[in-house]
Amino acid sequence: MMNTLFSNIKTRKILGTILILILISFFIPTPYYLYQPGSVEELASKVTVEGGEKQAEGNFYLTTVLSLRASNIYYLAYGLVAPHTDMRKVKEVKGDLTDKEYERMLEHMMTSSQQHALVAGLRAAGEKVIVKPNGVFVSNVSGTSNAKGKIEVGDVIKQVDGKQVNQITDFLSLLKNRSQGNVVELTFIHDGKEKSADIELIPIANGENKAGIGIVPEDQFEIETSRTININAADIGGPSAGLMFSLEVYNQLMKSDITKGYEIAGTGTIDMEGNVGQIGGIREKITAVNKAEMDIFFCPADVSMTDTNEMDVLDEVKKEGYDVKVVPVKTLQEAIDYLNKLPPKQHVE
Repeated sequence: MMNTLFSNIKTRKILGTILILILISFFIPTPYYLYQPGSVEELASKVTVEGGEKQAEGNFYLTTVLSLRASNIYYLAYGLVAPHTDMRKVKEVKGDLTDKEYERMLEHMMTSSQQHALVAGLRAAGEKVIVKPNGVFVSNVSGTSNAKGKIEVGDVIKQVDGKQVNQITDFLSLLKNRSQGNVVELTFIHDGKEKSADIELIPIANGENKAGIGIVPEDQFEIETSRTININAADIGGPSAGLMFSLEVYNQLMKSDITKGYEIAGTGTIDMEGNVGQIGGIREKITAVNKAEMDIFFCPADVSMTDTNEMDVLDEVKKEGYDVKVVPVKTLQEAIDYLNKLPPKQHVE
């Protein structure tokens, strides 16, 4: 009887230990993100151009990827067996950025993408746009920089030693002929508030500049247009919807409807000159597009040796047998030209 009692106690201890280990495992994050097909979202309801026309026969759609942090081993196990799921290490996704800095980067990329899309779409429609640089956005801070802990990713530099900084060329010019160990005062915007910090320069190799702050700068712009344009995409991050925003802006401004009754999805970054750039998650996006039964999918064409969007999406279509017309484009104008040449869609009654 005593043996049975000790056996039961031992069994309960083992079971209790297993239960504790299971519970603990729920709170141990893994170093992975899971990426899956996201949504296909119609754009006319998100984009409003003053004086524009929304009564198109077809629709433009942006595409998204569902991003999920594998916060425990069970999510990770799910990612290993779930169809159309890509796993990426956190380091590959965020680099050395904190969660807050990563969110700021995504917000900046989406804001910049919308600005570029407005400029490209308006100019393609023959509209005048004024682009004004208004500061230098900090997209990375080197681990060896003396600015670490003083400025962060997402800050916007406005002055160096009291002198105005509108763009990267201004910034580099004000640091020219400075030496390692020199101290400069930066004035910058952090979370909407103006701040300043004294930064000791470190050695760098950037053209004529031999010393610098140790950051990766990007030009930040504001644009002036003759029309008010509202884009409501607060729940979407990143720059990959640029091409489709441009097409929606352009279509609302034109007298003829370039959708011609087709359901048109797509992805691709855009710059102010209308050039289309590569994006991430192309395989997940074409899967979402096929599920949504789109007619056409615009994707970035592969231009350089390192580009893979066109190759990857065509491979996925062939492998999965998707019934979607994939159209790789290098520029916004190529997409417009393709749609202009299409015959109107014949609807089956």
